[in-house]
Amino acid sequence: MVDIREIPLGEIRRPLPRENDKAKVAALMESIQEEGLHEPIDVLEVDGQYYGFSGCHRFEAHQRLGKETIKCRVRKAPRSVLQRHLA
Repeated sequence: MVDIREIPLGEIRRPLPRENDKAKVAALMESIQEEGLHEPIDVLEVDGQYYGFSGCHRFEAHQRLGKETIKCRVRKAPRSVLQRHLA
């Protein structure tokens, strides 16, 4: 089941580091300030913890704007699914 909700940025773990395109982040920051976030990021909820593997540019844009939360598409999953994402 997929649920859309606002989640505090500090509660989303991002276990796989990525290098973001600074120009793309800047463009997203401008768009988010003017229009809000159009497309939620995807997170897995495993044992009450949130893990993000996509939406890196949107996540960073929210951080740099000082936003406290981000709109997420949440999918509950067992630990085995999380382990596959980390492999």
